[in-house]
Amino acid sequence: MTILISGDKMTIDKILLDHGSGGKLSHKLISEILVPIFDNPILSSMDDGAVFEIPKGKMAFSTDTYVVDPIFFPGGDIGELAVNGTVNDIAMCGASPVYLSAGLIIEEGFSIHDLEKILKTMEKAARKAKVYIVTGDTKVVPKGAADKIFINTSGIGMIYDKADTASSNAKPGDKIIISGTMADHGITILTQREGMKFDTSIKSDTAPLNHVVKNMLTDYPQAVHVLRDPTRGGVGTALNEIAESSKAGIKIYEQRLPVKKEVAGICELLGFDPLYIANEGKFIAVVSPDMADQVLKLIHEDEYGRDACIIGQVTDDHPGRVFMETSIGGTRIVDMLTGEQLPRIC
Repeated sequence: MTILISGDKMTIDKILLDHGSGGKLSHKLISEILVPIFDNPILSSMDDGAVFEIPKGKMAFSTDTYVVDPIFFPGGDIGELAVNGTVNDIAMCGASPVYLSAGLIIEEGFSIHDLEKILKTMEKAARKAKVYIVTGDTKVVPKGAADKIFINTSGIGMIYDKADTASSNAKPGDKIIISGTMADHGITILTQREGMKFDTSIKSDTAPLNHVVKNMLTDYPQAVHVLRDPTRGGVGTALNEIAESSKAGIKIYEQRLPVKKEVAGICELLGFDPLYIANEGKFIAVVSPDMADQVLKLIHEDEYGRDACIIGQVTDDHPGRVFMETSIGGTRIVDMLTGEQLPRIC
């Protein structure tokens, strides 16, 4: 650790336990680093909570905690992941995210330079999603009591008029759209964590999905029956949850599943099924069959939906189950993931 003293100013390059004590160093951490980065009128009051006005209507609320390892990876870092993850959870509820909170649990000795880098990517992600981080908390734990930094983000949003995207809404005949390629995030984290070197440009797909969801629910609110983001457990688990909730069957086609060649190759090499690998910038939409092509075209217009495609449909067969027509013409059940293939991927 380096401590530089110049006049009344003290510069510390590592997080100390005192940064979480509620005293002078805590105040400096908040007022000199956190607040300037996330600066907005609500946060800058530095009260115990955020006070704001909201329009009348239904609201969505979500919270999640991010413990990804490693904290920096191709395509993003833990801060960007935390903001996008909660933004997307709210969007999947059929809502426009508005405000987020951010809670930091930091290990003693963590680099302040790395902390500032993470906070800046959080601010950049929030700006891109057009949301505000308006309140938060910081705790520092002793060396070894955490792994570098954990982040909790919570958020609220306003439900779009006529939007209803619950999993129970899937109906036989509905088409199933995925907004892009599968397994990019999980394979990126795995290869980085294990130090695997491949001659590829694989990177995380972490991204805000609220803008494309807004377009869908503005133009086709009654055509979009279900929205889910296939994070932990991947597409296979998310589809099983939809089938179970709606008490309908879901049929998907192996040849239609979008997987990048390099991701497919690594999955085959390591024995992983891309259906069960986490995604952080993709969504599943279950839409009415008569509007599926229009919704798909709209998704294609968004920068994060260019690889979107229809991968299957909801059926009367096998209620509550997911089954797949394989590339050789057979059929197999796609069960829910048992256990955790890749821990600490978000």
